[in-house]
Amino acid sequence: MDTTPALIVSLLVGLGCVLAVMTATALRARRLGIVAVVDVAWGAGFVVVTLVTALVASAADAADWHRWLVLAMVAVWGGRLAWHVRSRALGAHGGKEDPRYEEMLGGSLAEVGIGTAVRRVFLVQGVAQWFVSIPVAVGAVLALEHTWVLALGVLVWALGLTFETVGDRQLDTYMSRPRDERPPVMDQGLWGWTRHPNYFGDACVWWGLWLAAAASTGWVVALATVLCPVAMTLFLRNVTGAKLLEKKMSQRDGWDEYAARVPMFFPRPPRS
Repeated sequence: MDTTPALIVSLLVGLGCVLAVMTATALRARRLGIVAVVDVAWGAGFVVVTLVTALVASAADAADWHRWLVLAMVAVWGGRLAWHVRSRALGAHGGKEDPRYEEMLGGSLAEVGIGTAVRRVFLVQGVAQWFVSIPVAVGAVLALEHTWVLALGVLVWALGLTFETVGDRQLDTYMSRPRDERPPVMDQGLWGWTRHPNYFGDACVWWGLWLAAAASTGWVVALATVLCPVAMTLFLRNVTGAKLLEKKMSQRDGWDEYAARVPMFFPRPPRS
């Protein structure tokens, strides 16, 4: 049976979902004057894409259950992430723009205008979101072939979710302490294994989801979509994630010593 039409439909539906989410987010950003609300749409947008593509696929093949498992995985990850970053995007900076986005825009949203924000932030993140979501959109319309690959994907996803959730919780605990009662650099728990456990966990989540999708796509399509988790990993490590954050963090006392003994991204046991 030729599945090409179904694959094309699923990809176009996913693209439409991303367009709708980013358009709504840009309107919200203009109203609030804060581009950082796009961080909330990052996790939530993946949930929307996976939900809608699963519903569209189920109209043709309601019996294949694995797409609902993948949806649950994306929903748990994306829902938690959206809820977590909401307080940071809208509250932690006291209603002010996240410095990362001010650097991207070359000023505040009021200074550069919503058009610049759309080109430099919303369009870029929208394209990235659609590209990264391709494996789950493709996997939603194909029948499960390799249960063991699906199980492996769930394990990798669970590892990533643990790193991300625990890392965020440890950082929140650290930030809740008075500034004069906490060390200048967070180096406890998972932060002693990697300087960015949340970003590493995020990358693992999408490698797990790629494996879960590969369980239904067959190896040819799986290899064709492997660039999606690769792009997510590079995005988290080298673009808007770890590398950008370290520009600010490297100015703190004790950072050089911390960076010398703790790896930037891939974790390893703490060194003395």
